[in-house]
Amino acid sequence: MAVFTGAGVAIVTPFHENGEINYEKFGEHVDFQIENGTDAIIVCGTTGEASCLSHEEHLDAIKFVIDKVKKRVPVIAGTGSNCTETAVYLSKEAEKLGADALLVVTPYYNKATQKGLKEHYTIIAEAVSIPIILYNIPGRTGGVNLLPQTVVDLCRNVPNIVGVKDATGNFSQIAKMMALADGCVDLYSGNDDQVVPLLALGGKGVISVLSNIAPRQTHDMVQKFLDGSVDESRKIQLEAVELIEALFCEVNPIPVKKAMNLLGMEAGPMRRPLTEMEPENAERLLKAMKEFGLL
Repeated sequence: MAVFTGAGVAIVTPFHENGEINYEKFGEHVDFQIENGTDAIIVCGTTGEASCLSHEEHLDAIKFVIDKVKKRVPVIAGTGSNCTETAVYLSKEAEKLGADALLVVTPYYNKATQKGLKEHYTIIAEAVSIPIILYNIPGRTGGVNLLPQTVVDLCRNVPNIVGVKDATGNFSQIAKMMALADGCVDLYSGNDDQVVPLLALGGKGVISVLSNIAPRQTHDMVQKFLDGSVDESRKIQLEAVELIEALFCEVNPIPVKKAMNLLGMEAGPMRRPLTEMEPENAERLLKAMKEFGLL
């Protein structure tokens, strides 16, 4: 059984102006997601600025979300690292805290080979008993790309490696992977503008940035497709294109935090080296939010 089916949110980590995690707003964001149909919460991923959290903050954030969710939906903890031992440590601690599953990004900077990637993920998986979703995002990892056969081999041969969040944007590669998989890979979109086509290749859902500000629409886009209402699903996807483009006109999570702040959700600032959105891009985002009906 899949960890989840539908729309999972790659939730932001809200900060106070002094840089500390704003747990009051964090709790409000979690409740807002669940109340609007979000099917899973993914904490401490890219959108959650995990790379700028200390290990203590990272684990505190995971614990907070698990305790706040109280099993209403699955909580998937981001525990990836370019160091295998660090990823093992974070993964084991997240499991102890009660995470339902883990999202583990490919090692960045080191540029591992496919053999190295297999060993990395296998070592992490053998250290825990909860499911692991691979995260393939070459644009963030120096071009490191989990090739189709590698994903299939891991999902087929390592019992608790169950699927992949794919943010390659390469549909030829995704189609090849799903053809090789023959049902052994749970596929999730990592790109909000490509959810419907990925579902058409057998995807289970999306791990979404858009859902931070439009959880109901993101959920409905996936659910309608899964229910067979493909035209309605496609309509939501196409109506969201301008907003999605605005949410990625600067590096994530700069625009989505700006959008949340515009909505009064008080996501706070980014941690350096990320900075506030450029004024012209903020105007573009504001316009797209209005056109999508969020303002």
